Amino acid sequence: MIMTFFDRLKRVLLCGFLSLVCSSVNAEPAAALAWTAGDADLEWGPCPDFIPTGCEIAVLHGDPEKRNTDIFFKVPPDFTVPHHRHTSAERMVLVAGEMLVQYDGQEAIILTPGTYAYGPPQLPHSAICQSEEPCVLFIAFEEPIDAIAIAKD
Repeated sequence: MIMTFFDRLKRVLLCGFLSLVCSSVNAEPAAALAWTAGDADLEWGPCPDFIPTGCEIAVLHGDPEKRNTDIFFKVPPDFTVPHHRHTSAERMVLVAGEMLVQYDGQEAIILTPGTYAYGPPQLPHSAICQSEEPCVLFIAFEEPIDAIAIAKD
């Protein structure tokens, strides 16, 4: 298989990114120490009430009530994430699965593993996990984490 420059770059960036993503779980390390954690270290909790059962969140770094928190957002196959918005911008990379994301006023996009996406603050959106495996999305929030349900017209 011949890989293009961009395929190789995507793999290198994804591998480096994933090692950074898993760099913190549960507690803050000493200020000058780097650290990592694996899947077994993740503590999954529920999503906001308006999102159906099956959705889970794991805090990777930070405090969801404060600025600059990183999370994994996981949903099962064929799962629809209801229409909602966030106060914060979202910087995202899909880690597993295939996810269709639809922001109001824009064409739907399909995220595949390694795809980066940016969601502006306050812009309503919804998503569907379209794969046979769970979708796992890394999200870096700039502001405290919230999710506000929005009625779809």
